[in-house]
Amino acid sequence: MSISPTPGPLPPSAEVVIIGGGVMGTSIAFHLAEAGITDIVVVEQGALGSGSSGKPIGGVRAQFSDPLNIEIGDRSLRAYRDFPRRPGADITLDTVGYLFLLTTEQHAADFEISVAIQNELGVPSRMIGPAEAQRLCPYAATDGLLAGAYSPADGHARPGLVVQGYAAAAAAAGAVIAPHTTVTGIDTTGERVRVVHTSRGPVRCSTVVCAAGAWSAGIGRMAGVELPVRPVRRQLAFSAPLDPPAPRIPFTIDFASSAYFHNSDDGLLFGLADPDQEEGFDTTWTPGWMDLFRAAARRRAPALADMETSGGWAGLYEVTPDHNALIGRARSPENFLYATGFSGHGFLQAPAVGEIVRDLHLDRTPAVDVTPLAVDRFTAGADIRPEAHIV
Repeated sequence: MSISPTPGPLPPSAEVVIIGGGVMGTSIAFHLAEAGITDIVVVEQGALGSGSSGKPIGGVRAQFSDPLNIEIGDRSLRAYRDFPRRPGADITLDTVGYLFLLTTEQHAADFEISVAIQNELGVPSRMIGPAEAQRLCPYAATDGLLAGAYSPADGHARPGLVVQGYAAAAAAAGAVIAPHTTVTGIDTTGERVRVVHTSRGPVRCSTVVCAAGAWSAGIGRMAGVELPVRPVRRQLAFSAPLDPPAPRIPFTIDFASSAYFHNSDDGLLFGLADPDQEEGFDTTWTPGWMDLFRAAARRRAPALADMETSGGWAGLYEVTPDHNALIGRARSPENFLYATGFSGHGFLQAPAVGEIVRDLHLDRTPAVDVTPLAVDRFTAGADIRPEAHIV
């Protein structure tokens, strides 16, 4: 087992170098190792899971509006349910469901269509009325609430435990997991990457996988690959401990405002996607963003609006122009694979994407056709409907 925080040199060569030690990179490493590809080096510039995967609780769901994202989400949900067996770790998966609160006729109509597509693909989501939404989530106010969309199969888990579970299993199979290791350059010759240069020495390789999240654009440029990924700060907060405890509620989202909340240890967790947040790598937590959340809560969950908080957390979303992931193989260099730009959906899609990238490396046909998610769509025009960007 090799998870090496030491400053010594890396192996001089590897079949696969994975750049990024978050949930995506470690999932890819695990699935490759499980398939017998154990000559792997995973490099991470910080601690494992210290980038976008570091959020305290990650939602997992299959409620999307297009078949491709639904299938990726559903495959990943099934893998998370099986995580205690494969790879073998407790990730505190809590299947509380996901509840979208809908306050406009257009949103309700759009979700009706999405739920029908989800049902065709085996997802047990359904449209519900305001009274049932309030029964599921007593904090939800029914005034102005037209409908809800709910799936009992969704929920949330701990991203840090997932990262450690995947990394430990990959390392046990022979992969080298190298945190605190920075990529400093990539050498290409002809149509192929030949060497990845790091702060711990060069590594010759047959394949490079970019799973660097918000930092992927810079990694792509080193190899001459344009990856349109930009970093955007997202913030969340925790309530003070609640006595009596909060009821067990679904992961609840006010769709119109993007405000969301759910159980977290001895209280609640609050979040919201600030539409005016500028891009950049700043992860300073600034409590002022809570004004937006409180304004939304006064309309949709009034009991939360003035609830005392006890700190929070800021991290980075890796956002693409259409808020859909980038998954595929570069045209040149041909041995450069990428899995990035998940726009807030990376944790919930990581198990299925690990399988997909494994198959791309092995020149096998993936179980899910991710051709529409190739980076070429921004120049060639692929037929994929952009997802609403929420959490």
